[in-house]
Amino acid sequence: MADPKPALVLHLATGGEPLLFALTTEGSGKLAGKLAQLVQAGAVETVTTKDHSEVAINFAHVAAAYIDDLTRKSTVFGMHG
Repeated sequence: MADPKPALVLHLATGGEPLLFALTTEGSGKLAGKLAQLVQAGAVETVTTKDHSEVAINFAHVAAAYIDDLTRKSTVFGMHG
């Protein structure tokens, strides 16, 4: 089995392609439990990516946010093949 490649997936309220941010396994675990609250509150959160970059995200502009594993092929929102 391939090593997991967790990523933060953001679907913006304005549409378009989702934004993907590669995360560490530890970072994805910490963020996963806060995503619903961040979107509901429209909060701004700084996320550290796998390459140690810091990205400030304004969740007021996010329609959907979730952690996904990029090692999976043919992924459709909510359904994994």
